[in-house]
Amino acid sequence: MTKVAVFGTGSWGTTFAMILAEAGNEVTLWGRRRELTEAIDRTHTNPDYLPGIPLPESLRATTDPARALDGAEFVVLAVPSQQLRPNLARWREHLPPGAVLVSLMKGIELGTTKRMSEVIREVAEVPEERVAVISGPNLALEIAQRQPAATVAACTDLSVAERLQAICHLPPWFRPYTNPDVVGVELGGAVKNVIALAVGVSAGMGMGDNVSAMLITRGLAEISRLGAALGADPHTFSGLAGMGDLVATCTSPLSRNRTFGENLGRGMTLAEVIAATKQTAEGVKSCESVLALARKHDVEMPITEVVVGVVHDGMSPAEAGMLLMSRSPKPERYGL
Repeated sequence: MTKVAVFGTGSWGTTFAMILAEAGNEVTLWGRRRELTEAIDRTHTNPDYLPGIPLPESLRATTDPARALDGAEFVVLAVPSQQLRPNLARWREHLPPGAVLVSLMKGIELGTTKRMSEVIREVAEVPEERVAVISGPNLALEIAQRQPAATVAACTDLSVAERLQAICHLPPWFRPYTNPDVVGVELGGAVKNVIALAVGVSAGMGMGDNVSAMLITRGLAEISRLGAALGADPHTFSGLAGMGDLVATCTSPLSRNRTFGENLGRGMTLAEVIAATKQTAEGVKSCESVLALARKHDVEMPITEVVVGVVHDGMSPAEAGMLLMSRSPKPERYGL
């Protein structure tokens, strides 16, 4: 039996903890609010983020990071991406030697433009072969309801990715694949949130499926260009962590980023949408750091640029659409 600590009691952290526990691991879920961790222990549900979804009785929850980390072989991090650095710095002294640190987070850090695995390596002072990433089309509620899904477990050391795959493989409804391309897997997960904001804005404005298809396809081109500049494997972007995650996040009503964008497209102000959003829409903050990362590497990302304009610079959705459609076309073959 493998001992695992999961940090973060949001919908995806709780769902992944459920998967690990049902797969036969000893799992402790850490949360910052005592009333929520006590409710998880007492009722075997997460009333705030997954109401009515039964959790395994073997799953335990605590607010004590030392207790959660005691003897853990895998430490799964599922906090908002912009809060990772200060939180991990507080937990670092309790990290077990040799534990694999697993990121469920999909964002780029503001200020540093670092991917989450890079932040983990820097703060925890661990080598890259001890850092893994989970990403893919993983809408938490569907998985918590035991609907079939697949994901990608990525690590530069493929044997570590295979160990992670083994502890979260739960037939017949959760299937992990492995990939050594951590850069590509993380970029796919982070940038698709930005594209989903754009798709949501267009839907909120009443635009149809042609526009959504255009944004998804051109968004994939932006992700692929940035990935090429950072040395990612181009094949990653045609798989689950690329196109798969992009399609799910851009089209599902369960997607926080698409829903956030829809509300902006309907005319709500940024403050109004934030007030109405219970969980973190990672693309709202990460769009700025994604754009900064692209500019650092001289990568053109026009959809990302207009998303930053709408979300942070006061640009109207209508103006953003006009800017995208009036750009001078380049001789790109096949619409890639």
